[in-house]
Amino acid sequence: MKRLPKLPAWQWILIAFVLIYALDWFMQRPDSEARALNDAIAAQGSEALKHYPYPFRVLRVDKGKAIMATPRSFEVPATKVISILFPGVNVLDNNDPAFIAAQQELARLQSEARDIVAAQPGVGSVRWEIDRQWLGAHGVDVPAD
Repeated sequence: MKRLPKLPAWQWILIAFVLIYALDWFMQRPDSEARALNDAIAAQGSEALKHYPYPFRVLRVDKGKAIMATPRSFEVPATKVISILFPGVNVLDNNDPAFIAAQQELARLQSEARDIVAAQPGVGSVRWEIDRQWLGAHGVDVPAD
């Protein structure tokens, strides 16, 4: 029986980290249907959608239902999302025109992405799912379902 090479602890930790990251990537990798729908968003989306700081995308497709990622939900207030997307906007003043415009732009582009996906062959409906990964990467803790 062959023994594993003797490596310092930090190298084993690094190997474990790389394996966990690779497994996480593989598990979250969109399926071929989701990739095709994401390609449709990229090809048909407006310039505003293409350059928006949040990447609206399809996570997976389940029996004709496209599950799309969104930073908005009841668990995460719009003020938190807007503060990440547009750090210069005063999110403490709900009447601030820049805040109102940012909210409207988020809603408009989310609808645009949904409409593109919904118009694709084989898609019967679209369901939104909170983007825990993106929010977590930006320091936002999302309560578990």
